[in-house]
Amino acid sequence: MGAYQENYGAIDWSKEIPMPRRARPDVTAQRSDFPCPRIASDVMEPVQSQLDGKIYDSKSALRRTYRAAGVIEVGNDPARLKPRKRQKVDDKAIAEAVDKAAARVERGERSLYPGK
Repeated sequence: MGAYQENYGAIDWSKEIPMPRRARPDVTAQRSDFPCPRIASDVMEPVQSQLDGKIYDSKSALRRTYRAAGVIEVGNDPARLKPRKRQKVDDKAIAEAVDKAAARVERGERSLYPGK
C-alpha cells in the first residue's frame, strides 16, 4: 500500500470540513416583464426556396441548404439598397506621387528605405 493510500485511509470522514464561501457579486439578472425568456422559434410560415424550389417551414433547414450551396442570405434591410459614398479620387495628388517616384528612379534611388 502506498503512502497516498495510507494518508487517505487516515482521514476522518465523519467530520464536516469547513469550506470558505466565495463572495458573490450582488448582480441581479436583467429580466423583462414577460414571464419567460426570449425564445427564437425555428418554425416559420412555409416558403419556397429560390435556390432549389422546395417548400420549407424550418428556418434552420432552409439556411442549411443555403450554406451548402455557398449562398448568402440577405434580409429586407432598406439600408443595403442605399448607394454608398465613394471616396473622391484626388488626381492631382496621384500625379504628384507618380512624378516624385519617377524622379527618384531617375536619380538612381531604387529603394524606399535607403541602405536596404
